[in-house]
Amino acid sequence: MKKSKNILICPLDWGIGHATRCVPIIKELINIGHTPVIAADGRPLAFLQSEFSDLKFIRFGGYQPNYPRHGNMLWKMLFSIPKIIKGIIREHKEIKNIIKKHNIDIVISDNRYGLWNKDVITVFITHQIMVKLPQFIKFLEPLLHQIIKKTIKKYDECWIPDLASGQTLSGDLSHKYPLAENSYFIGPLSRFRDSETQDCETKEIYDVLVILSGPEPQRSMLEEILFTQLKESSLKAVVVQGITEKDENFDLNKNIKVYSHMPTEEMIKYFRLSKTILCRPGYSSIMDIATLGKKAIFIPTPGQTEQEYLADYFKKNRIFYSIEQSKFLFKEAMDKSEDYSQIMIKPCMELLAKRINSL
Repeated sequence: MKKSKNILICPLDWGIGHATRCVPIIKELINIGHTPVIAADGRPLAFLQSEFSDLKFIRFGGYQPNYPRHGNMLWKMLFSIPKIIKGIIREHKEIKNIIKKHNIDIVISDNRYGLWNKDVITVFITHQIMVKLPQFIKFLEPLLHQIIKKTIKKYDECWIPDLASGQTLSGDLSHKYPLAENSYFIGPLSRFRDSETQDCETKEIYDVLVILSGPEPQRSMLEEILFTQLKESSLKAVVVQGITEKDENFDLNKNIKVYSHMPTEEMIKYFRLSKTILCRPGYSSIMDIATLGKKAIFIPTPGQTEQEYLADYFKKNRIFYSIEQSKFLFKEAMDKSEDYSQIMIKPCMELLAKRINSL
């Protein structure tokens, strides 16, 4: 076995999806004798502390974008670009001190663009080699792709959590343009990857499992819409609020259970017990759903072009039904989703293991 290395894991702080897909990476590192160190903040930090309480944790602030409660999210994000660039520059400086202080050998960054470093091996994880832009500035997509590609080349490797061909989950996001030479497809990453979660047959006793996620205030806005409609329905449902800093549960009514947060093993149980999963089409959620082969309904975050693209991509392929947040009606969505299929893609852990062992 190779010498044990201290490997820093740094997920982006936009929701907890970037943290959840780091779970199989952390487990694989532990299995082969390495020592993961987690650098995160906010809900990603709280989530990973609940999953790996015996690891070392470092509070490492992210970009902290501001999302609007009303108005156009796209414009808000465009105005946030200077703040994001400032955050990237700041984290690039801070990572030097963290590497030195904690004797880090390898840095694995999930969508944090400033964590390349010439003194240690650095890895960048992303499924977004290109960024989907709205129609009026779509002509800038190739230029933005070149900027991302140039940044990726600063890292030793780029890991793309998807398959290189066949039934892919990311579509254009990682397959439209040529990749940088240091890019590798490692297969989907899911915290539900263990084989026993895929083979176990369980009777589905809930109509829907609702998983809320993503940055505020959009997470809370969707929660308000869904709670109002669920209380007026006869659906049997479980709602996971995605609030990792709390540990609460209550009954919305006799048919609906609400949990502030669930550890992975509990989440797997409710995935099995539910006929349909309703959530944002965040890429990590898509990988979890595909790993367990469940039916799904997607409600993309308004103005978030990546989620809008992925929702449309799966809807056009008749795999998962999706609907805009402002037009969502529970009964209609549940009925229409019956006409859509689902997919099951087993995570290719040998691809991930090969990349880890090559570092």
